Amino acid sequence: MRIHARITTAVALALSLLAGAGTAASATGPSDPLPDPVREPVRFELPPPTGRQPVGVTELHLVDRARTDPWVTGTHRELMVSVWYPARSASGYPRRPHMPPGTARAVDESGSFGLARPGEVDWAATRTDAATGAPVDGHPPRPVVLYSPGLGVTRTLGTSTAEELAGRGYVVVTMDHTHETSPVEFPGGRVELQKDPLTDPAKRKQAIETRVRDTRFVLDQLAVLRDGGNPDAEGRQLPRGLGGALDLTRVGMYGHSAGGITAAEAMRTDDRIDAGIDMDGTLKYSGTEFLPVALEGLNRPFMLMGKANQTHLNEPSWQSLWDHSTGWKRDLSLERGAHFSYTDAQTIVPALDERLDIPAQKREEYIGTVDPTRSTAAQRAYLTAFFHQHLRGRPQHLLDGPSPSHPDVRFVQ
Repeated sequence: MRIHARITTAVALALSLLAGAGTAASATGPSDPLPDPVREPVRFELPPPTGRQPVGVTELHLVDRARTDPWVTGTHRELMVSVWYPARSASGYPRRPHMPPGTARAVDESGSFGLARPGEVDWAATRTDAATGAPVDGHPPRPVVLYSPGLGVTRTLGTSTAEELAGRGYVVVTMDHTHETSPVEFPGGRVELQKDPLTDPAKRKQAIETRVRDTRFVLDQLAVLRDGGNPDAEGRQLPRGLGGALDLTRVGMYGHSAGGITAAEAMRTDDRIDAGIDMDGTLKYSGTEFLPVALEGLNRPFMLMGKANQTHLNEPSWQSLWDHSTGWKRDLSLERGAHFSYTDAQTIVPALDERLDIPAQKREEYIGTVDPTRSTAAQRAYLTAFFHQHLRGRPQHLLDGPSPSHPDVRFVQ
């Protein structure tokens, strides 16, 4: 019950506090009907990446010995990140699990984000298209893109976009923010859960400030890796050539919900980040307290990606960022999407629904009514176009106005 409460509370917070919907939507609750048990656990597959190159992946356990963890007194801050990269070949290397075993177990025991009973979904079965430890194609060095997940949400729910960008020539680093995102699995199988429900603005402010410091620390450790060091706390062997593949003169960042907030605020505080995307995260700690980035704006490229009721025309914190920003900017709306459309839930929820008959209201809370295949294709297309234009210097016509290829995306401005 303790695991269940922490993970489902985190999802509820992500829906209600940072999606900007204006109302509190519960991820699960005693009145929500759950599906009847099924005989065999449901399995699902993620959509394969569409880039030309095979994708490799590895992970890093990073320890910041200069910083105390804000959630656990007397311990150093430690993080887990995954590094997704263009590979020379994936042949002969095992495909990476979508979730490592301890993470999968914790998600299952929690009730699968409020979508199923324990034992109804086989979270450990899904494999990504990325090859663990595959040789790196690092010539020339690749632009680096960081990803931060939503409040209380595991980084594994950002896998689809990470694989897509890696297959199109980027090194993508997906980050967990330990004791706040949940669950986080460390080498040896240790699993850490959220330590605080983050139900008041002061705690949410602390979470965002911690995330920004995490982001800056990860950039520092990537520089160590680029310069020939191995920042992994266990000193585990890394794919050959990984450090040489990092072009840290071209860095982007994107994130979902609180991760999008993190991308914006990290850009404000760290000029190493050249361009960023906020996917449906409001830029405020409470109804009246905006983040500094919303009050000051940005002078570098930034894109807002929301839904019908989350644009700079009707979300005051986004409007403030928009008005104060002098850099290139766009505001795109996934009109029939919902908050978790901007995660792997866009694929996972329909797959579970086929077997578990998820209540329509719950499905719409998570992913709206947008066509899942079109939504996934659109997100991949616009993320790739944004980073191609602003990290590679390749102008993208897709960013100039509405496209008939992606009818679910509205250009707000």
